[in-house]
Amino acid sequence: MWRYDNGFLINDKGKVLEVDGCQDVENRVVSVANKKGDICQQFDLIYADEYPEEPKKGELNKEFGFYVERPFYIISEMSSNRYIQVLDGKKLVIKTANGLNEQVFYFDQTSKTIKSK
Repeated sequence: MWRYDNGFLINDKGKVLEVDGCQDVENRVVSVANKKGDICQQFDLIYADEYPEEPKKGELNKEFGFYVERPFYIISEMSSNRYIQVLDGKKLVIKTANGLNEQVFYFDQTSKTIKSK
């Protein structure tokens, strides 16, 4: 029998779930241990029907601060206000605004990265 209390999943013997070794690494085992109050013993519960959906195209991803797949320019704050441009498909440079797609970027929600158009 388990209960959830203030971030801890506690069984009927007072033991809690814990990420082994308190190491935040992929595929780390979760086991039952004596309660010490460590962060590796604390969990949040999010009910599946209340889980927030990923932002869709045109919506703001609040965690990253970008609108999904909405084109944008990256403009230098230096006095010339040049635009970042992809040059030769691989190098980033600053250039005067020229209307080329190489100066247009967007946030890809799937990969959580900025991509060039």
